[in-house]
Amino acid sequence: MAFEPPQRLVRALGETAPTGDDWLARLPGVAEEAVVRRELTVERVQVPGGRSSLVVLVRRADGTPAVLKLAPPRARPGSERAALAHWAGRGAVQLLEAEPDEGVLLLERLHPDVSVRSLPEAKALLEAAGTLRRLWVEPPAGHVFESVAERTGRQADAMRAGAGADPEAAPLVDAALAVREELLVAPPARLLLHGTFRQSKVLAGERAPWLAVGPDPVVGESAFDLARLVRDRVEDLIATPSGPAVTRRRIKRLAESLEVDQERLRGWTLFRAVESGIRARRVGREKDAELLLEFAGWL
Repeated sequence: MAFEPPQRLVRALGETAPTGDDWLARLPGVAEEAVVRRELTVERVQVPGGRSSLVVLVRRADGTPAVLKLAPPRARPGSERAALAHWAGRGAVQLLEAEPDEGVLLLERLHPDVSVRSLPEAKALLEAAGTLRRLWVEPPAGHVFESVAERTGRQADAMRAGAGADPEAAPLVDAALAVREELLVAPPARLLLHGTFRQSKVLAGERAPWLAVGPDPVVGESAFDLARLVRDRVEDLIATPSGPAVTRRRIKRLAESLEVDQERLRGWTLFRAVESGIRARRVGREKDAELLLEFAGWL
């Protein structure tokens, strides 16, 4: 079959593609080779799919349903593989293939069209938080995962450059960078984190009601991971006059339920919202940038 990448993936990778990156052009051939080598039967490409990888619903030679995931090097698929292997299905999708294959993952089939985001907001937050808690474990010995300090250091450099071209956002960037410096002085723990956790990254499963997918793992404190969940459904928060109050209550509720320091959670939520807003503006997603920076202003 033709492995046509969904337009959502084409647009997202096009925003960040380095010069000379031909991964999308090579993708159909890579997908075909991966299917043949594993003796898979293809059902369909998942649409709209994700923003960093091609997801193909397949069946193994014995008829078992599975997912074939193909990602470019800049999506760090090797790091995802290592994290999934370490979690071994605890709170996360199960890795089905032990042999490393750069850029290719064979995964347990979940219900790709049913995420925790389909639940009412309060229930969705509760289930997502419970899933996230199971992922916070000690990283494996000798791991090569990026640290929160390293990742946010790269992001901070890009934020400074963005602030230079956007004077209106500069005060928020300054505040976010200042709180990052404070938070990095004495982090309370060094755990393996999902790295890009949100409600849409939690799918319904068979062996467990909800399982996380699509990590971009990082090692650091749990408040950094939880911070992305705080702003889930940000468009709904912005649309209501009570958005700032709802956000403050959400921070308090999540911090208390997962035993995370409330001020550290607020700080990382501010940093991550500003970073995402500046990045969205840099690639031309102005509506997303406005929502995120307004949200950050509440913090």
